[in-house]
Amino acid sequence: MKTVVIKLSGSLFTFDNGMSNIEKIIKTLEEITINPYNFRVVAVAGGGKLARTIQDVSRSFNADEAFLDQLGIDISRVHAKLLTCTTNSYHDVPQTLDEVIHSISSSKLVFSGGLSPGQSTNATAALIAERTKAELFINTTDVDGVFTSDPRKDNTAKLVESITIHDLLSKIIGDKMNAGAYDLMDLLSLKIIERSKIPTVITKCDSECIKSVISGNSTGTKITF
Repeated sequence: MKTVVIKLSGSLFTFDNGMSNIEKIIKTLEEITINPYNFRVVAVAGGGKLARTIQDVSRSFNADEAFLDQLGIDISRVHAKLLTCTTNSYHDVPQTLDEVIHSISSSKLVFSGGLSPGQSTNATAALIAERTKAELFINTTDVDGVFTSDPRKDNTAKLVESITIHDLLSKIIGDKMNAGAYDLMDLLSLKIIERSKIPTVITKCDSECIKSVISGNSTGTKITF
């Protein structure tokens, strides 16, 4: 059975439309575990705005960065636990990489949050994809993929349908991941993808976009090697 790892953008957990967007995502994830797709699915939840807000408050109290990392992990795990309220999901949220490997043997949907301080949930998802030898890694974000510039600030920005891992690394390093920059992937996650040549697509955190990528359609940005 093939494995797909999907990083769910933290933007999914703003609840702007109540649970509507989450319910659509869950339905799609359930669909791709059965015919004609038959994927084992691991979905990694981001911490999103809630994590950043709580981290900012904690930082004002002089909390150290490792403590802030752990807060982010805890919040992402709460988001993952929320997603386990489905009919065909593994009901424990893995705490380690080994627990993720054990949980996918159940052939149920697996929802994970962060695993280790110092790693983004993007990097966590990439590690899971590497460890599970996933046939596909889908990194979802709040925009449609990689753009020539930040599409939220520049209406002339163009979607890049395909980009080499080298060029994407150069772009991330060049942008220096400044606060407020649109979240693609961090350096660690890209290095993991590079070393194992993990088939990766960056696309919008939307049920139809995810299904389109799973179906092999050209949606978002494909990373090439």
